[in-house]
Amino acid sequence: MTELELPPGPRASERVRDLMARMTLEEKLAQIVGFWEKSEGEAVAPLQGEFEAPRGLDDSIGDGLGHLTRVYGTRPVDAAERAAWLWDKQRWFVNETRLGIPALVHEECLTGLSAWGAATFPTPLAWGSSFDPDLVTRMGELIGGSMRTLGIHQGLAPVLDVIRDPRWGRVDECISEDPYLVGTLGTSYVRGLQSTGIHATLKHFVGYSASQSGRNFGPVHIGARELADVLLVPFEMGVLDGAVRSVMSSYNEIDGVPVAADPDLLTGLLRERWGFDGTVVADYFGVAFLQLLHHTAGDLGEAAGQALAAGVDIELPTGDAYLGPLAAAVRAGTVDESLVDRAVLRALAQKEELGLLDATFEDAPPTEVDLDSPAHREVAALLAERSIVLLSNDGTLPLAPDARVAVIGPNADRAAALFGCYSFLNHVLAHHPDAAVGIETPTVLEALRAEHTGGEITSTPGCAVDDDDRSGFDAAVAAASAADVAVLVVGDHAALFGRGTVGEGCDRDDLELPGVQRQLVEAVLATGTPVVLVMLTGRPYAVDWALGRCAAAVQAFFPGEEGGNAVAGVLTGRVNPSGRLPISMPRSAGAQPYTYLHPALGGDGDVTNLSTVPTLPFGHGLSYTSFTHTDLRVAPGASTRDVLTVTVTVTNTGDRAGADVVQVYGKDVVASVTRPVAQLLGYHRIELAPGQSADVELAVPAARLAFTDRSGRRVVEPGELEVWIGSSCAQRDVEASVELVGETYPVTLDDPRWTGVTVR
Repeated sequence: MTELELPPGPRASERVRDLMARMTLEEKLAQIVGFWEKSEGEAVAPLQGEFEAPRGLDDSIGDGLGHLTRVYGTRPVDAAERAAWLWDKQRWFVNETRLGIPALVHEECLTGLSAWGAATFPTPLAWGSSFDPDLVTRMGELIGGSMRTLGIHQGLAPVLDVIRDPRWGRVDECISEDPYLVGTLGTSYVRGLQSTGIHATLKHFVGYSASQSGRNFGPVHIGARELADVLLVPFEMGVLDGAVRSVMSSYNEIDGVPVAADPDLLTGLLRERWGFDGTVVADYFGVAFLQLLHHTAGDLGEAAGQALAAGVDIELPTGDAYLGPLAAAVRAGTVDESLVDRAVLRALAQKEELGLLDATFEDAPPTEVDLDSPAHREVAALLAERSIVLLSNDGTLPLAPDARVAVIGPNADRAAALFGCYSFLNHVLAHHPDAAVGIETPTVLEALRAEHTGGEITSTPGCAVDDDDRSGFDAAVAAASAADVAVLVVGDHAALFGRGTVGEGCDRDDLELPGVQRQLVEAVLATGTPVVLVMLTGRPYAVDWALGRCAAAVQAFFPGEEGGNAVAGVLTGRVNPSGRLPISMPRSAGAQPYTYLHPALGGDGDVTNLSTVPTLPFGHGLSYTSFTHTDLRVAPGASTRDVLTVTVTVTNTGDRAGADVVQVYGKDVVASVTRPVAQLLGYHRIELAPGQSADVELAVPAARLAFTDRSGRRVVEPGELEVWIGSSCAQRDVEASVELVGETYPVTLDDPRWTGVTVR
């Protein structure tokens, strides 16, 4: 056996090395694969029926096991009963396998623990709308606490893919189009989850969201500069600032090289440059896809060799390539066993870190489990309320207390409309239609009935989410005509692999509202009754045709189990909306891919006849009160290696309490390569009473301005920097110009990236 280190970072302990030295090849391979107990029809991963040979847990893996895959999250099971099953199986590993090593249990936890009866929080795109990292941390702590109670060790979240094209189906799993917002909120989630002893997993490393034409698994055509300056930034923050313990390789290729077989990314960058010393896990079936989809490997053994050499330590969710095919390749001499040893050392080191090497499971499993406690509901409600974006309003909202309201639309009374693709309801229960939801999920209609008690409410769906049946239009028109206000609740259905309008494998050719929902909106608008458009979606849609004609418009990105109550609260005025768009609201599908982080020629100008300006910009969001930003101060003497201190006075000039999101933007006026016309440098959410003012001071590290120069270095260059604060990236409420002095500064890994905030 070749003597290996875990490069870079701490060496594996002597205990771990001694343990591996006693292993047979089969016992080593068992530690770097998962096992998934599932049934036919439970399709929650791409092409999952293409690979594994059936094998039973007790009789086929006597050599041990690395991971147990989705023990709670594959089908609706009682948590306490399943915990008893899990403790029994873990005792089996301890007592019946030769080396007595328990399995590591992993679960999905993107919008909460993916288990029956567990709290389901807003989707990550809603986290982005909240601009509230502290609340995201609290959510992560609650999710981690639930997982730890149930004997789970690793969560497959958060998603740090930066949105590049809203046509891509997995937009609802992402946080934002801005890498700094993704990085701060994603790292906050990591900190919350890992504070409970659960290992978080950054995914999908890297490039997945930049796929060709917004197609799932599509090839990525991207330059090294865009990769470094945009897509890698959140992952770097998650590793360096969040100390994350696991990273998942992505399905995509970049410039012809599949990430799962790219040692430059998975070893050279992630480990040798960033110093990551945790485990790299494959996205489900990603190793086998090197043969099946990428065709860079002739068989599964060769695929296993490529992935191991690149730095993929654990094959999930099963051992299709890393068991029999890899064993044969090692014995044939085509794969060096030292690569296996390296992965096994990392897998065992993770188990040692989690305390699994000392676990006996002789303690009793939990018998009473509350996965949706009042604390869970409180945070779910707060995050939902803070994530809802008021896009437009002519004064119709809040609804008059005695208003006659017609609630219309396919998502008005549909619980599934509140949840994203990776919620248990849409991800798993869709395959078990007879199972109860397991948590309270008041719909928008139900919640509005409970809150709007002074006025009459009528309802009719009008149409379905995604078909061409217009037979309900007449009832919708009649209901709207008889009402003072029509609340029209439209949007998405999240699902998998083409079974929904958004979600994994549910990409779009256009950005129109699905089905005949636009025609329904047009028909209701034609009645002349004021229309409040409420969108429950997993992506932004091109609705410029509606915003100018609707009395008000509200955007909710899958707001979770308390989302119906939150929307109703905004409509009635109980909740003062404070969400901001974490992604530009597109003008058209033809303008995609688009990002507010574009250079000058990526926007409008005289050189083209087509506009790229979005319907609403990144950072936009209205309130029932008003705020002013005045007295912008930028401390003198800013240098390329120092901190830029920006201070602004924020005042609530309205007649009710509310929250403002202070957004600081910058523009590098002249640089050695083209730079964005606007870049978010820092933000802070602040609650103010009517008439209250506060000074908000943001300390922006110079490294926030770093970019990749022509030589491939990440640097901060001297020169003029425009700085402004506004209610969106496109609005300059107050602005200043500052000269960054000094030499061109090559950014190091020790340079801070977080923006410090002081409020006076």
